[in-house]
Amino acid sequence: MAFDFKKEYREFYLPPAKPGLVEIPAMDFIAVRGKGDPNEPGGEYQRAMGLLYGIAFTIKMSKLGDHPLEGYFDYVVPPLEGFWWMKEGGTMDYGHKEGFCWISLIRLPDFVTKAHFDWAMEEAARKKKQDFSPVELLHYEEGLCVQCMHLGSYDDEPTTLAAMERFAGEQGCVLDIGPERFHHEIYLSDPRRVPPERRRTVLRVPVRRK
Repeated sequence: MAFDFKKEYREFYLPPAKPGLVEIPAMDFIAVRGKGDPNEPGGEYQRAMGLLYGIAFTIKMSKLGDHPLEGYFDYVVPPLEGFWWMKEGGTMDYGHKEGFCWISLIRLPDFVTKAHFDWAMEEAARKKKQDFSPVELLHYEEGLCVQCMHLGSYDDEPTTLAAMERFAGEQGCVLDIGPERFHHEIYLSDPRRVPPERRRTVLRVPVRRK
């Protein structure tokens, strides 16, 4: 049976719908950076999705080709994630999504090395006749965070985030969002198929102890 990150690491991908503290270890990701409204048809965010999944499935399906990757094991491609911040700084302003900056991410299995990643970049570009140069291999250690399962529309996230900030204070912590630590979302629902009121999104914010 294929390895499923959501099932094997439930504490990271399937938290309860109430805030909790969690220590997030270092992970490797496929990443694309950009800015602007993610809902813009044909916009920068939509193009980033094609690049991310192009590399993700090149690695995933390498088992069927003539370039076996050392250490490969069959797995379910992990869910899409995103780091978010405002171009002008401050808290996330859902009324001005044109000011969003983001890093879109898909987690990589531990067997993927820099050499594997470089091969996947070349292979995807060759097969799809497309420029994949915006894609990068990102190593990131998130550290101490508050996280919570948000149920509902993305635009309703501020209510859940406010509850998370209150919880952080009760635990003797303060938010620690900055140039290297980000508002983090993990998308467990496909917005093309799931109506806003039924969507599940893991929300995660970095904190530090007072």
